[in-house]
Amino acid sequence: MYFKSNIKLLRKRLGRTQDDVAYSLEMKRPTLSGYENGVGHPNISTLTLFSDYYGVAIDTLIKVDLESLSESQLSQLEKGYDIYIKGRNLRVLATTVDQDNEENIELVNEKARAGYAAGYADPEYIRILPTFKLPFLSKQKKYRSFQISGDSMLPIPDGSYVTGEFVQDWNTIRNHHAYIILTNNDGMVFKVVENLIESQGKLMLHSLNPLFIPYEIKISEVTEIWKFVNYISSEVPEVNKEKDQLTREVKELKKQVQAIQMKLNL
Repeated sequence: MYFKSNIKLLRKRLGRTQDDVAYSLEMKRPTLSGYENGVGHPNISTLTLFSDYYGVAIDTLIKVDLESLSESQLSQLEKGYDIYIKGRNLRVLATTVDQDNEENIELVNEKARAGYAAGYADPEYIRILPTFKLPFLSKQKKYRSFQISGDSMLPIPDGSYVTGEFVQDWNTIRNHHAYIILTNNDGMVFKVVENLIESQGKLMLHSLNPLFIPYEIKISEVTEIWKFVNYISSEVPEVNKEKDQLTREVKELKKQVQAIQMKLNL
């Protein structure tokens, strides 16, 4: 276990004293010193505090000897590109199956979203979510449906249910595709993604609605990712007035050009 040496190394690379880190983590300096010297043994809550503070996965803090990494590898780690971001190293996905042992599609409605942010890894919480089936989806893949709110992804309307396929390896995220992303700070968001994990350790998130400005999140802030596959809505999309107006203007312009050509040919 490399926890004691790793937290000491990360602290020194940031140029911070034990007092600085202890104050930020709301613990006494001797307690922090004990962890760095291997005298103290952190519980899961404490491990989570260090993980959030340094932006490094708990698995990495415990299992990886950071002192053995190259400078470039450490730099990537500090940018948020954690070697444990791949799904096989994250956790076992909490899920439910039907009486035939086939995967359900769990439904996370708007009221359940806040609870999901805290209980996504709890099998007991996942078990109480309503479930359904979409027979046209693959039985070999895992899906979950989330209710969205707001108008940032118009023309997909507010209140729609978007279904996503669980993404194990986050390096497979494709640019300009839509994903449902669970984050530590913002909960669940539904956005079009630009994958900058390898180069910058982050994702750039874009809305379909051009009124919303793109923003970035560190990959270390992400806990789950689901690739968008479809959505269900009871609303009929509104007519795209701007497109219809543009079509009319183009037709009118064509008529004017034709009229000019006819005059020139006289």
